[in-house]
Amino acid sequence: MKFLIDNIWLIALALLSGGALVWPNLQRRGEKVSTLQATQLMNQGKAVIVDVRDTAGFAAGHVRDAKNIPLKELPNRVAELEKFKSKTVIVVCQSGMQSAKATSILKKAGFNEVVSLTGGLSAWQAQGLPVAK
Repeated sequence: MKFLIDNIWLIALALLSGGALVWPNLQRRGEKVSTLQATQLMNQGKAVIVDVRDTAGFAAGHVRDAKNIPLKELPNRVAELEKFKSKTVIVVCQSGMQSAKATSILKKAGFNEVVSLTGGLSAWQAQGLPVAK
């Protein structure tokens, strides 16, 4: 017991740093696909890409054939994607964080196959994959 009291700050620091390492894994929601898996789905015609970045970010560069529906507008514009319910919907944002929110919105709207692109457009560009403007 004396050891715990004498080293409370070190123990707290160890718990805090451990929590900081685990936190990103706890925040991940929904299914994700890698850039390789996304390109395979796109090439097979089994997927539709939805870019949830704002209009300016989309205009600066996006995945080819992506549909731009900003995250703020997504709940009101889900009807535009109804015809793609039979396909896998791949949600793309800049880094992969906003797409997790969009994935949950689409799942609640009845889409069964909704995935997020791991790393977002940044990972797409890092792999040297084509970007349309």
